[in-house]
Amino acid sequence: MTTGVAIARGALILMRMVVFGLTLGITLISFQAYRKRPSERLQSAFVGFAFISMGVAISSVITQLSAGETGAIVRIFFQMAETIPFIIGFAMLYVSLYR
Repeated sequence: MTTGVAIARGALILMRMVVFGLTLGITLISFQAYRKRPSERLQSAFVGFAFISMGVAISSVITQLSAGETGAIVRIFFQMAETIPFIIGFAMLYVSLYR
Protein backbone atom coordinates (compact mmCIF):
# COMPACT_ATOMS: atom_id res chain seq x y z
CA MET A 1 0.00 0.00 0.00
CA THR A 2 1.40 3.36 -0.96
CA THR A 3 1.65 6.30 1.39
CA GLY A 4 -1.01 8.21 -0.55
CA VAL A 5 -3.53 5.38 -0.21
CA ALA A 6 -2.80 5.07 3.52
CA ILE A 7 -3.32 8.81 4.03
CA ALA A 8 -6.56 8.72 2.02
CA ARG A 9 -7.87 5.78 4.08
CA GLY A 10 -6.94 7.55 7.29
CA ALA A 11 -8.73 10.71 6.14
CA LEU A 12 -11.81 8.67 5.22
CA ILE A 13 -11.87 6.99 8.63
CA LEU A 14 -11.53 10.38 10.31
CA MET A 15 -14.38 11.83 8.22
CA ARG A 16 -16.62 8.87 9.07
CA MET A 17 -15.87 9.37 12.76
CA VAL A 18 -16.80 13.06 12.45
CA VAL A 19 -20.11 12.18 10.74
CA PHE A 20 -20.88 9.61 13.43
CA GLY A 21 -20.00 12.12 16.16
CA LEU A 22 -22.30 14.71 14.62
CA THR A 23 -25.18 12.25 14.39
CA LEU A 24 -24.67 11.23 18.01
CA GLY A 25 -24.60 14.89 19.00
CA ILE A 26 -27.90 15.68 17.31
CA THR A 27 -29.40 12.53 18.81
CA LEU A 28 -28.31 13.65 22.28
CA ILE A 29 -29.69 17.16 21.75
CA SER A 30 -33.04 15.78 20.56
CA PHE A 31 -33.17 13.43 23.58
CA GLN A 32 -32.50 16.33 25.95
CA ALA A 33 -35.25 18.36 24.27
CA TYR A 34 -37.63 15.44 24.64
CA ARG A 35 -36.74 15.00 28.33
CA LYS A 36 -37.24 18.72 28.95
CA ARG A 37 -40.63 18.90 27.23
CA PRO A 38 -42.03 15.43 26.54
CA SER A 39 -44.22 15.29 23.45
CA GLU A 40 -44.93 12.82 20.69
CA ARG A 41 -43.28 15.13 18.18
CA LEU A 42 -39.98 15.34 20.07
CA GLN A 43 -40.08 11.63 20.82
CA SER A 44 -40.43 10.86 17.10
CA ALA A 45 -37.57 13.22 16.27
CA PHE A 46 -35.33 11.59 18.87
CA VAL A 47 -36.12 8.08 17.60
CA GLY A 48 -35.53 9.24 14.03
CA PHE A 49 -32.12 10.69 14.84
CA ALA A 50 -31.22 7.56 16.82
CA PHE A 51 -31.96 5.35 13.81
CA ILE A 52 -30.01 7.66 11.52
CA SER A 53 -27.06 7.42 13.92
CA MET A 54 -27.38 3.65 13.84
CA GLY A 55 -27.44 3.75 10.04
CA VAL A 56 -24.24 5.80 9.95
CA ALA A 57 -22.52 3.35 12.31
CA ILE A 58 -23.68 0.33 10.33
CA SER A 59 -22.58 1.95 7.06
CA SER A 60 -19.08 2.43 8.40
CA VAL A 61 -18.82 -1.16 9.61
CA ILE A 62 -20.33 -2.64 6.46
CA THR A 63 -18.04 -0.62 4.23
CA GLN A 64 -15.07 -2.13 6.05
CA LEU A 65 -16.52 -5.66 5.84
CA SER A 66 -17.45 -5.45 2.17
CA ALA A 67 -14.03 -4.07 1.21
CA GLY A 68 -12.68 -7.62 1.38
CA GLU A 69 -13.39 -10.51 -0.91
CA THR A 70 -17.13 -10.98 -0.49
CA GLY A 71 -19.62 -12.19 -3.04
CA ALA A 72 -22.13 -9.95 -4.77
CA ILE A 73 -25.08 -11.46 -2.88
CA VAL A 74 -23.42 -10.83 0.48
CA ARG A 75 -22.61 -7.24 -0.49
CA ILE A 76 -26.21 -6.63 -1.58
CA PHE A 77 -27.48 -8.08 1.72
CA PHE A 78 -25.13 -5.78 3.66
CA GLN A 79 -26.28 -2.75 1.67
CA MET A 80 -29.92 -3.62 2.29
CA ALA A 81 -29.21 -4.01 6.01
CA GLU A 82 -27.54 -0.61 6.18
CA THR A 83 -30.45 1.09 4.38
CA ILE A 84 -33.18 -0.05 6.79
CA PRO A 85 -32.15 2.21 9.75
CA PHE A 86 -32.06 5.21 7.40
CA ILE A 87 -35.56 4.44 6.12
CA ILE A 88 -36.92 4.14 9.67
CA GLY A 89 -35.01 7.22 10.86
CA PHE A 90 -36.16 9.52 8.09
CA ALA A 91 -39.73 8.18 8.35
CA MET A 92 -39.73 9.06 12.05
CA LEU A 93 -38.45 12.56 11.25
CA TYR A 94 -41.31 13.00 8.79
CA VAL A 95 -43.75 11.80 11.48
CA SER A 96 -42.28 14.33 13.91
CA LEU A 97 -42.92 17.14 11.46
CA TYR A 98 -46.57 16.26 10.93
CA ARG A 99 -47.68 15.39 14.48
